[in-house]
Order: sequence, then C-alpha cells, then structure tokens
Amino acid sequence: QVQLVESGGGSVQAGGSLTLSCAASGYAVGSDSMAWFRQVPGNQREGVAAIYKHGSCTYADSVKGRFTISKDNAKNTLSLQMNSLKPEDTAMYYCAAGGYLYSGLSGSRYNYWGQGTQVTVSS
Repeated sequence: QVQLVESGGGSVQAGGSLTLSCAASGYAVGSDSMAWFRQVPGNQREGVAAIYKHGSCTYADSVKGRFTISKDNAKNTLSLQMNSLKPEDTAMYYCAAGGYLYSGLSGSRYNYWGQGTQVTVSS
C-alpha cells in the first residue's frame, strides 16, 4: 500500500522560506514522476513542480526561480524548497506520485496523493 506523508508546512511572512517534505512508503521515489501540487479552497488544483526519474524538473511559471523540487532516493523522500514566498503562495500543498515517465504538472497523470500540508504566507 502506497502512503505519502507531507510535512514542513506552516505560517511565514512574505519573503520567507519553507521546506516541504514528503515521506513515501510502498513506493520508490526514484521510479517515476513525482510532483507537488497546491490548492486553495474554491480554486482548481495547481501543479507547482515535478521531478522525473532521471532528475529533470518542470516548474510552474509562478514559482520558477523561487521553488526547487528534489528527491532523495536513499531516504525515499521528496522535497520542495520554497524561497521568497508571497501571499499568493498560500495553499494546501500536496505530494503526488505514481506518474508516468514525464507526467508534468497534470494531476490526472498521478495515481497517489498525500493528505496535504498547509502553507500560509502573510504580507
């Protein structure tokens, strides 16, 4: 059974930084695409960043240059380093796994999801 558990969310002032982590069990993070998504209540889920089997990445335009996705195959974890945070980054952040070789930022291409961790950025 695949389980994804996010951590690292919290409240921070604009300009600050947070690092999100996703611990995977029953799934090898190095096997296929993994990604971070975010969602604000009432809005559609938005793809933030994806990382592929061989390490290449895709970022949403809104986070390019500020967020960095990475994975640690030995620890079986996925991370998202978020710098220069803005109030518009406030959302529930979800870890996703079980994608294809290059699933990109389309949520429909991922099979497993975590429960989410809340990020709140105040101005």
